Amino acid sequence: MRNKKIKDIFDKKRKDVFFIAEIGKNFIQTKVDKSQKEYLENTKQLIRLAKEAGADAVKFQTHVLEDEFLQDIKISSPHFKAGDRVKWIKRNEDATPLEFWQEIKKCCQDLDIIFFSTPMSKKAAQKLGKVGIDLWKVGSGDILDFVTMDFLAETGKPIILSTGMSKLEEIDLAVNFLKKRKVNIALLHCVSKYPCPPEELNINTIKFFQERYDIPIGFSDHSIGYEAVIAAVNIGARIIEKHFSLNRNLWGADHKVSMTPEEFKIMVEKVRSGEKNNLENYGVKEKILLDDEVIFRSIFRKSLMAGKNISAGTALTKEMIFAMRPQKYAGGLPSEKYEEILGKKTKKYLKKFDPITKNILK
Repeated sequence: MRNKKIKDIFDKKRKDVFFIAEIGKNFIQTKVDKSQKEYLENTKQLIRLAKEAGADAVKFQTHVLEDEFLQDIKISSPHFKAGDRVKWIKRNEDATPLEFWQEIKKCCQDLDIIFFSTPMSKKAAQKLGKVGIDLWKVGSGDILDFVTMDFLAETGKPIILSTGMSKLEEIDLAVNFLKKRKVNIALLHCVSKYPCPPEELNINTIKFFQERYDIPIGFSDHSIGYEAVIAAVNIGARIIEKHFSLNRNLWGADHKVSMTPEEFKIMVEKVRSGEKNNLENYGVKEKILLDDEVIFRSIFRKSLMAGKNISAGTALTKEMIFAMRPQKYAGGLPSEKYEEILGKKTKKYLKKFDPITKNILK
C-alpha cells in the first residue's frame, strides 16, 4: 500500500493530493536536552497524530555533522547565534542514532504511514540507506548539493525537491541533473521565509513550474493556516507539505511555522472536500527570489571540500569529495561544480576539509 502511494505521486494522471506532515526536528521541544527515550516517545506521538490527521507521510531531517557543516566556522545564521548552528546539528545527530530511525520506520510501518527524511548530507543519506527508505526529500538549501543528489539518484528511489531560496536557473540545473539520471522527481514550490505572509507566497509559481517542467508539482508551505494550501491545490498542486507540531509555542526553529494536529486535520478535510479558497493574491506566474530568502543562501549553500587526506597527483573520485556548508566561508567551488571536478588530478596535497578550488586541479 505504501509503495503504491509513492508510485501514485509521480503518476501525472492522478489528481489525489499527497499530504506530508513535516515533523522534521519537532520532537525536540525544549532548550534543555532530553533523553533519546523521550525524543523517541515524542516522535511516535507526532506520527500517530499525523496519521489521525490524514497525513499520507511523515518526513524528518537527518544530520551527520562531519560532512555537512564546517565546525571551526563560528558564524551567525538565520535562527542561530554564532556557533549555535553546529551545536544544533550535533544535538540532532546525537539524538537520532541508527537505532532511532529504525524504530521510527517500524512505528510508521505499524501505522501504515510513509516514512521518509531529508538527508542533510551524503553521509546522512548513507545512514538512512541502512534504515531502508523508499522516497527521498532534498531541502531548499541543498538542491545544488550534487554530491548528495548523485548518491540519492544511484539508489533509484524517487526524489522530491524543494525550491526555496533558489533562482530559476538553479532549479533548472537541479532538475536536469536528476533527469539525466532517470529517476522519478517532483518539485515543490517553496518560499524560505518563516513564517511567510500570504501576499509573498506567489502561488502562481506552481502554474509556472507546471508549464516549464514535465513532472509533478506541489507546495511546501511556510505560511500560517490553510488558505494558501487550498489555493495551491485549486491550481493543480498535488503534493502538500506542512510543518507539524503539537504547539507553535514550543522551543525550536520550526514549531512557529507548524500546523497543530487539529489544524492539519481540518486542512486535509477541506482539500478532500474540494473547498475553494478566499486568498486574494496569487502573485505572478514566474519564480521570484525574495530579499528575505537571499540571507539564507550563503549559509545554506555548499562548497566542495576534501572528504579525506588526498595526495598530490590523485584523480578525484566520488568517495573523496564532501559538499559542506557554509559556502560563504568554506572557500571551495560551489557544490554544483561536482561533475566538473570528478577525475581531475590534484596539484598539491589536500588535508581533509581543505577547499577544492580550480587552482589546485590540473
